[in-house]
Amino acid sequence: MINGEIKANIIASQKVHERYGGVVPELASRAHQQNIIPVVYEAIKAAGISKKDLSAIAFTRGPGLLGSLIVGTCFSKSLAMALNIPLVEVNHMQGHVLAHFIKNETDTQPEFPFICLTVSGGHTQIVLVKDYFDMEVLGETIDDAAGEAFDKAAKIMGIPYPGGPLIDEYARSGDPKKYQFPISNLDGYNFSFSGLKTSILYFLRKEIAKQPNFIDENLNDICASYQHTIIKALFKKLVKATRDYNIKTVAIAGGVSANSLLRSELKRIGQQEKWQTFIPDFQYCTDNAGMIAIAGYYKFQKGEFVGQDITPDARLKIN
Repeated sequence: MINGEIKANIIASQKVHERYGGVVPELASRAHQQNIIPVVYEAIKAAGISKKDLSAIAFTRGPGLLGSLIVGTCFSKSLAMALNIPLVEVNHMQGHVLAHFIKNETDTQPEFPFICLTVSGGHTQIVLVKDYFDMEVLGETIDDAAGEAFDKAAKIMGIPYPGGPLIDEYARSGDPKKYQFPISNLDGYNFSFSGLKTSILYFLRKEIAKQPNFIDENLNDICASYQHTIIKALFKKLVKATRDYNIKTVAIAGGVSANSLLRSELKRIGQQEKWQTFIPDFQYCTDNAGMIAIAGYYKFQKGEFVGQDITPDARLKIN
């Protein structure tokens, strides 16, 4: 990143997890070890610079899988020490939110304060963003994240991992009101998706007992109905938060922000609620270096550096 503009955003996919139907932490950390040097090399090459042009190294301290965080932290510390340049630690979830400040074609970013719905495989949060690093989590999931609910349901239906994008694809040809699934009624702005996962499991067991080919013959409608329920649950809390805090600027972030229904519903409900809405580019939805770079860029400007004694924190909080 140079002056807030991404020059290279290289991603190494980990297909090794597909055969297991979910992320295997040990395999993830090994893949990080194998890929980190080639990825950094390609990023520097694609940016048209050399290592001596770097002003600082930004890295993800947490939250996340500890093994993978250790790999990234150790490499970043070593590179910063070798080049004698500052080290900047970044909160992964703050990175998702700040991805909205990466320079884009329209050059539009949300103004503070705004509310960001951050939805991924590991987190589901409603965040009140007061400034670049002044964020307050208003609500979050008390059990499973929305992205996890997508992937677990996909696994139950025999859909390959990662199942969330495939459920989205199948849902486009289905009836979102064909089947009914429950939404939790927690107070405040918190979410719960564990009951929804249990609901679809028992629903499918019951229907398969009567009709063995039920999933294959109704896959699109099942996906559409299940997806509709998750998105409805997300917006139920998001609308409540924006009304309670009287905020009209709303953004989404995280891997699930690539979901077509989530994106279209943000626009539709945004028009109803008179929101100014912000949706990230697809390349900045899932975990990526760009969002860590922009967060590191703003910390660099403030001179917020860390020492070589910094360690990763798998449970790092956003505030």
